[in-house]
Amino acid sequence: MAFHSGQASGQGHTHSWYAASSNLKLSRPRLEQHLVADVCIVGAGITGLSAALELAQQGLQVAVLEANCIAWGASGRSGGQMIFGYGCDMSVLEKAAGKNIAKAFWDMSLEGMALIRQRIDQHQIDCNLQDGHLHAAIKPRHMQELQAWQQSLQEDYGYQSLQLWQQQDLHEHIASKRYLGGLYDSNSGHLHPLNYTLGLAQAALNAGVKIFEQSPVIKVDTSTGQHLCHTPKGRIKANYLVYAGNAYLGDLEPRLRSRIMPVGTYIGATSPLGKEQAKKLIRNNMAVADMNYALDYFRFSDDYRLLFGGRVSYTTIAPANLKKTMYKRMTQVFPQLKDITLDFAWGGNIAITMNRGPHFGHLGNDIYFAQGFSGHGIATTNLAGKLMAEAITGQAGRLDLFNQLKHMPFPGGTLWRTPALLLATAWYRLRDYW
Repeated sequence: MAFHSGQASGQGHTHSWYAASSNLKLSRPRLEQHLVADVCIVGAGITGLSAALELAQQGLQVAVLEANCIAWGASGRSGGQMIFGYGCDMSVLEKAAGKNIAKAFWDMSLEGMALIRQRIDQHQIDCNLQDGHLHAAIKPRHMQELQAWQQSLQEDYGYQSLQLWQQQDLHEHIASKRYLGGLYDSNSGHLHPLNYTLGLAQAALNAGVKIFEQSPVIKVDTSTGQHLCHTPKGRIKANYLVYAGNAYLGDLEPRLRSRIMPVGTYIGATSPLGKEQAKKLIRNNMAVADMNYALDYFRFSDDYRLLFGGRVSYTTIAPANLKKTMYKRMTQVFPQLKDITLDFAWGGNIAITMNRGPHFGHLGNDIYFAQGFSGHGIATTNLAGKLMAEAITGQAGRLDLFNQLKHMPFPGGTLWRTPALLLATAWYRLRDYW
């Protein structure tokens, strides 16, 4: 059986502050030969590289095929916020799988964050990891939700690192009148996602992984019982296949595409503000995300630029004047920055699922996948790679738990699913104004 991808290929990193400040330059060759490997991984983002590193450390021969360049997609463009949990509330996971399995999911989400710290230390990855994250309340109902959330996570999941800040407490840490309070987590944090992913790639290369850039998979043939991954000038034959393309997998595997929807999200980066001004705005250098459905999120870079993200696009079409759009949103939070310019503005796609829970599993015939991180990709992609590596090496129990999460296809088919999603989310977007 063969599948074809319609995704663009051969592109470099998008013009962003991340690309301008990357500290590791990796250039890998195109695949122009026929190779044999134990595992072929499609996609050189965090998910694919995490799986590749784990597998190589177990002694397997691993090849990674990337249509563009390492970390070309969300892994090299995201907000860089490392947060506990998943894109959906834990109540969604409890309803789908029961409290015991939901507790296992929760523990694995924390493992994903611990895995990042472990890899940074072990492989000396320079990515400016900073501790601290705040979920900020804009409306009174947000404070009620945060209080209930803290109580549930403490009582049901034993998570004790949360502090509920009232407005006075919050204003000691962030110079914005927009927020009524927030839920602070000292265990979450933020990092430079491109530098982290490049460091992860270097660790995988050191472990013996072969990575090929500018090598789009144009056909996968599984008719022989093995997996033949064809690129324009080469081919890899492998016993196991891992799909790690997420929002950029395209039509390569139709059984996966129907369960996710690519969604555009955008970030602006100011000119450097200097340490003194940055400390006045966010005194503890935490990352922040508000509680709206179409949320804003922001943090400081290591050179004291404010990185401000938001403005979700369900059509994946960026606003006509992205810098102007991001400037407007930024100055609603920090009017003090009205005279500051944005040096960069960029966007990219994430993949959401219908229930916003992660979509991990296997398709039979030794094909594994992880997708649909729904805005919680930094920690969860690391976890996903590890779980798939466990399954390939004979320990599938933890990955199989995710079979409890039933993922429905987005309604409307190829033509109408984007309009259907816009209608379905209209109510939640309207609630942001109440």
